[in-house]
Amino acid sequence: MASDLHCHTKISDGSLGIEEVLTIAKRRGLSSIAITDHDNTVGATRAVVIGKRMGIRVIHGVEFSTYDTQRGNTAHLLCYLCDFPDRLQGLCHRICESRRAAGMDMIRKVMRYYPITPELVLSRGSGSTSIYRQHIMHTLVDAGYADSIYGEMYEKLFGADGSVKMKIEYPDTREILTAVHEAGGIAVLAHPYGYHNEELLEELVALGLDGVEVWHPTHTAEQSEQLLAYTKQHGLLATGGSDFHGMYARTIRPLGSTSVPDEQVEALLTYKDKKARARKDG
Repeated sequence: MASDLHCHTKISDGSLGIEEVLTIAKRRGLSSIAITDHDNTVGATRAVVIGKRMGIRVIHGVEFSTYDTQRGNTAHLLCYLCDFPDRLQGLCHRICESRRAAGMDMIRKVMRYYPITPELVLSRGSGSTSIYRQHIMHTLVDAGYADSIYGEMYEKLFGADGSVKMKIEYPDTREILTAVHEAGGIAVLAHPYGYHNEELLEELVALGLDGVEVWHPTHTAEQSEQLLAYTKQHGLLATGGSDFHGMYARTIRPLGSTSVPDEQVEALLTYKDKKARARKDG
């Protein structure tokens, strides 16, 4: 059986609701799924309850957007199986407020060029805790000004030199790592090759990082092999998943298209108990 430990819903920047994602996961035959919405624990908490009702195991997760201030890179930190998710809500609120403010600024800039409204964008992002670029692009597609979420217009508006792109203030990666551990969560560095986080990985391991996302759609087979060897060398958890976003993904990534072996899921589920026993024996 396969598991997908990196999935997003409408709570953040996915295009499907929680029950819709879980229905597909069950039909797909996945043994476990982790809901890892950006900077929000509410969706995962709800998904665990719904998963029990639907008969599919849901692993509680959240994906934090962070900034490696020492190297000037974005970094994403996954938090799994948090004992006290309420302790993370302050951080989540802070990040979401920054993203929402940037989103409104981007909408206002887009409105200078195209006859859309904030209400149209917000309706595409109904249920989300923030405003994402995908919601703005979805509005432009529906209004007939673009033929896809990602393409020439996306690059024009939101690319490296995008005319409406706004900076979002993210907390330092080390702050998030500490917060995750203080809330009783398991900290995993997401898709390290995607944001050139190789040096950061070395630093975070020394600070107590618990695992690395080994399998991800942006990783080559060789990169996944290198990361798997790294986790074994340093005694880290190895996780992975499709980074599912539905129609809001840059490339086609069906649920479960990138999966994690059962033994790695079991290692994640038993990780905290084994650490507690090791501390007691030590």
